[in-house]
Amino acid sequence: MTIDDLAAWLGKPKNTLYAWHSRGKGPRAIRVGNTLRYRRSEVERWLDDHTDSER
Repeated sequence: MTIDDLAAWLGKPKNTLYAWHSRGKGPRAIRVGNTLRYRRSEVERWLDDHTDSER
């Protein structure tokens, strides 16, 4: 998925996603030319890893 797709899905600005990527904090991305692409499975794994545990 594109960074626009991911920004819409997560409800985050693209600049936040770019900052996460540069800091190694967000979901793993694939660089294709000068654009970032995200595998849905990687994003879902990242979300699972960052989900608050039930209390």
